[in-house]
Amino acid sequence: MVEDDADLVGIYKEILELHQFEVITAFNGQQGVDKFKETKPCLVIMDGDMPVLDGYQAFKKIKEIDKDANVVIVTGFSEFDPKSQEAIRQGLIKVISKPLGVDELLSLAKKYTQIQV
Repeated sequence: MVEDDADLVGIYKEILELHQFEVITAFNGQQGVDKFKETKPCLVIMDGDMPVLDGYQAFKKIKEIDKDANVVIVTGFSEFDPKSQEAIRQGLIKVISKPLGVDELLSLAKKYTQIQV
């Protein structure tokens, strides 16, 4: 989970851990890339607008590390935004407009991990 809002990270983390998912957190795009290199998670869910590297820049770097990485961007902008459309062409799984709901969060986690909830 890569998100610059610490409160939101805490909420997402708690929900996912209650459903037996392991959650690794980062608070800006560069931290997200660094943690990806270290841990190679099944799924990366990240904010589109963050300091240091935004979600789209971090996505590109993650794809350079692992072309098969599963990355979702959560954004306040439309999925039809040009940045979102370009990222989808480059292999982004999905763009989700904020807010990310609990059902969608759990559905994504289940789909891209081995845990059955």
